[in-house]
Amino acid sequence: MDEVREGLLYTESHEWVQDMGGGKVRLGITDHAQHELGDIVFVEVPDAGSEVVKGDEIGALESVKTVEPVHSPFSGEVIEANPYLEEQPELMNRSPYSDGWLVDMRLSDPTELQALMDDVSYAKLLEE
Repeated sequence: MDEVREGLLYTESHEWVQDMGGGKVRLGITDHAQHELGDIVFVEVPDAGSEVVKGDEIGALESVKTVEPVHSPFSGEVIEANPYLEEQPELMNRSPYSDGWLVDMRLSDPTELQALMDDVSYAKLLEE
C-alpha cells in the first residue's frame, strides 16, 4: 500500500506539497509515483531563481522504465533545488517525502494551494 502522509497537500498527478509558511512550499513526488516509475536513475530540476508558471514542466524523472516530466502545480520562483538528487537520484525511491524532495518555491499566489487535495482526498483518489 502506498504511503500518504498527513499534513501534506497533493495533486492528481501525484506530487506532494508541504506548505512551509510565508508563501514558501516544498514539492516532491508521492510514494505512489515513485512506485509507478520504478528505480529512478536521473533527476532534472530547475535552478534556483527560475520563474515557473502553473502547469509548466519544471523537470524530469528518468527511471529504468521511462522518463516522466514533472509539472508545477502553481506559479512562483524556485528558491532551492534539492542538491543531493544529482548524485543520489535513488533518494526519490528511498525517501520520497523526506530526503527525496525536488524543489522549494516561493509562490506568486498562495491561494493556488486551495486547489490541491488534502491527504484524505488523495488517499481516496488512490483507491479509485
